[in-house]
Amino acid sequence: MTSQGNNLDRWYGSYAERTAGLAASEVRALFAVASRPEVVSLAGGMPFVSALPRELVSGAMERVMRDKGPVALQYGSGQGVPALREQILEVMALEGIRANVDDVVVTTGSQHALELVAKIFLDPGDVVLAEAPSYVTAMVVFKSFQAQVEHVLTDEHGLVPSALREHIARLRAQGRRIKFLYTVPTFGNPSGITMSWERRLEVLEIARANDILVLEDNPYGLLYFDGPPPHAMRSVEEEGVIYLGTFSKTLAPGFRVGWALAPHAIREKLILANEAAVLSPSSLTQMIISEYLSTADWKGQIDTFRGVYRERRDAMLQALTDYLPDLSWTVPNGGFYVWLTLPDNVDSKSMLPRAVKELVAYTPGTAFYANGDGRTHMRLAFCYPTPDFIREGIRRLSTVINGELELLNTFSQTAPLATVRAEQRIVSPPANLG
Repeated sequence: MTSQGNNLDRWYGSYAERTAGLAASEVRALFAVASRPEVVSLAGGMPFVSALPRELVSGAMERVMRDKGPVALQYGSGQGVPALREQILEVMALEGIRANVDDVVVTTGSQHALELVAKIFLDPGDVVLAEAPSYVTAMVVFKSFQAQVEHVLTDEHGLVPSALREHIARLRAQGRRIKFLYTVPTFGNPSGITMSWERRLEVLEIARANDILVLEDNPYGLLYFDGPPPHAMRSVEEEGVIYLGTFSKTLAPGFRVGWALAPHAIREKLILANEAAVLSPSSLTQMIISEYLSTADWKGQIDTFRGVYRERRDAMLQALTDYLPDLSWTVPNGGFYVWLTLPDNVDSKSMLPRAVKELVAYTPGTAFYANGDGRTHMRLAFCYPTPDFIREGIRRLSTVINGELELLNTFSQTAPLATVRAEQRIVSPPANLG
């Protein structure tokens, strides 16, 4: 890297060029402020782990240490503990996936799986296609490998196939290399939108026709509220899809255990990349999760989580209706997030400091676009705060937004909020959102 101007970092000129893509995400930057007890944080997608009975986990830990301690504390396989990989097949079967245990690679959280896929596929200048908006830290990973993220239009049914075709044709005409399509098709982060089954099939057909790999990231698929979502894309396409899963949302993120299900040749490279990065994922945490899955009613526990998050989603939707009735938002059937749309002249990023001053935090929409778009949107997470805190957070947020609009009206003669957005208000959710 070439040093420009004065820099207090003595080694600034020695870093690899790819470090230019390592920027602190707006989500992580919020955590220090949002963790203050007086702030209602609607920003971070933290699971409500208190809904997990401690004895289920502590019992599993005790049995692992008592019966398998020396093995659990030792190095393990770069592919993961075989017993856990067998159980992962049971988890994925709930979303229609049939697979071979040999094609599962355990990783240190699915975030690590994202990095491994990027590591084995991306060269500088390569293109990753992604939804608009898309998961913030995935974009950080792709950019750290000097790839370029191209966003594809979405609507209430997910990725728009015609837009995907247009992007592929344009990029190919420019001679640019498309390595894969990244998608969170079920209860997407940040939008909460679920790609319809018809769209999934059409997107897969477009990918097959253009020889483009699909990277399906599915952290939230089992956390549905009003009925199961469509089956995973991997359920109907084996060779063209890498599927990523995690126990962070259905158990606890502190274990840092996720997995990738990949076609045979890709799996081999993922194992080698895994060994090169961490030597082996933690045998201890894998064995604890395996013991938990063997002895606990884990499906019942997932249903408990569904009830917790459904109640919180409902609290957020009701609070939005009560305090910000003229805005629009998505109505998710699962997951952690609502995507809020602001009037055209309100900038969610510049408004954030005023929100924090009013003791409420959110994630600006710009965090979820590689090109700086998203200023008139924000992600609201309902997973962690209690329903009462969610309602209070939305009340505080309404004060901030309405204050911003009053200020803009004063200085620019902007039309009132009801006039600007009344036509976009969501009266009932689209069919696929429940």
